[in-house]
Parts: sequence; structure tokens; C-alpha cells
Amino acid sequence: MTLAILFAFASAACLGAGVVTTQFGLRSVEPLSGAAISVPAFALLFLLLSPLLLYGEPVVWRGVPIFAAIGLVFPALLTLLTFASNRALGPVVTSTLGNLAPLFAVALAILVLQEPLRGLQLAGLVLAVGGAVIITVTRPRDFGSWRTWALLLPLGGAVLRGVVPPVVKLGLEVWPSPLWACLIGYIMSSLVVLTVQRIRRGSFVVAAPWSGRVWFAVTGILNGLSALTLFAAVRHGPITLVAPLVAVYPLVTVLLSAIMLRQVRITARIVAGTALTVAGVALVLIG
Repeated sequence: MTLAILFAFASAACLGAGVVTTQFGLRSVEPLSGAAISVPAFALLFLLLSPLLLYGEPVVWRGVPIFAAIGLVFPALLTLLTFASNRALGPVVTSTLGNLAPLFAVALAILVLQEPLRGLQLAGLVLAVGGAVIITVTRPRDFGSWRTWALLLPLGGAVLRGVVPPVVKLGLEVWPSPLWACLIGYIMSSLVVLTVQRIRRGSFVVAAPWSGRVWFAVTGILNGLSALTLFAAVRHGPITLVAPLVAVYPLVTVLLSAIMLRQVRITARIVAGTALTVAGVALVLIG
């Protein structure tokens, strides 16, 4: 359980940071092209490190189709939805609605995986999600105008992010290797986003300023590490524990937004939301 908790918090930290760094990339690169940079960037880094990381990791061929199928939608589709939401709504609103993901994840874990959910864990989940929503619910004026339909982008991302952990956990029961699961998934997702880029622009290479490419590469590495640590977390612990802990990632988003983007001020509302989130996490841990 200790490893699951540590990996879950690491996933939240990387995910929250990635939401913010995306904003810098979107200043010069559109979302779809940004995905064609970020996803392959982590896949390439992982491939370069694979001789070291995967040394001694056995291959279970029955698990390959499972993780390849997951890779067709995660992280490819999730990345596209998140980047588009970031451009339309900004990082704070994206994090707010994206934070509904643990509700879907826990519900599926109970229904599909038959995981138990104790009273304190349920209370902690509600508090953690509620606290994160309170922190990020207000749309800063700096984000400008946006249309209601754009809310479907982060909501779709939340559903996808909630569905993936239970499916990954089922795959890990066949092949208990988060490293291989993440690598196979990212290779498949890279093929998806690069194919989309080729169809749209006629080239696999994104034509963009170097600053935009670098920011999206950084974002891809952060998102990749978040996915990898999430896989490791569900490998070592139940989703009813992991999902509420990953749900604290808006804390990181808000903190870094205040420092790097200067779009968020630390107010009494944010302090209150933080207190609720921390209390929720505490209940989940002791539950």
C-alpha cells in the first residue's frame, strides 16, 4: 500500500504540472500538433531508456494486445482532449472538471473489479474531489470568452481518465508490468497522433517554433511519468485508494499557475478547498 500511495501522489504531481506547462506550448502550437510532439517525445525517451528499465522484465505475450488496445485511446485521445480543453478553457477549469475522473474510476472499480469501498474512503473521496473543485471552480477573467460546448472537452477527458485505471488493472492481472504497459501504450498512442498529424498536415513533423516544441516535449514527459506512476500505483493498490489520491493534482496546477502564469491568487476559497482536499486524503488513507 505504501508504494501505491507514493506512486499515486507522484502521478498527481506530474499531471498537475503538465496541465500548466501545456499553456506555454499552446501559445505557439495548436492542440493536435502539440499532441504529435508530446506523446512521441515520452515514447522516444522511454525507448532510449528501455534497455535499462526493462532489463529482467519478462514478456507476457497475452498481455500485449490488451495494452496495445489501451494505447489506441490512452494517452492519445486523452491528450488531444486535454490540450483542446486547455486552449478553450485554460488550465484551472480543465483541472476542475477533469477532477471528476476518480468518481468514474471508483464506480467502475466497485462494479467491475469488485473492490470494496469503506465508509471513510467514500467520505474521503467526496471531500477530496469537492475540495479540488472548490479550489479551481472559478474561471479567471484572463481566460477570455468560451462557449458552453467546450465543457464537453474536459468532461470527456474525465470519463476517459476514469475508465482507464480499471481497464489497466485488468491488463496488469495478465501481465503485471507497469513499465511494459506504459511503453506499449505510448508506442500505440504515438502512432495514432502521428497518423492524425500526417493526415491533417501532410507531414509527421510538426512545423512550429522551437519554444513550442520544447514546452510540449516537457509536457509529454510529465504526462508520461504521470501515466507510468499511475500504472504502478494501480499495480500495487486498489483503485478505491489510488483514484482519490491522484485527484489532488489541481493543487499542483493552482500552485504552479499562481507562480508561472500569474492567473491565480491564493484566496480564502483556495485555502478552504485545500483544507478539504487534505482532509479527504487523510480519510482515504486511514479508511
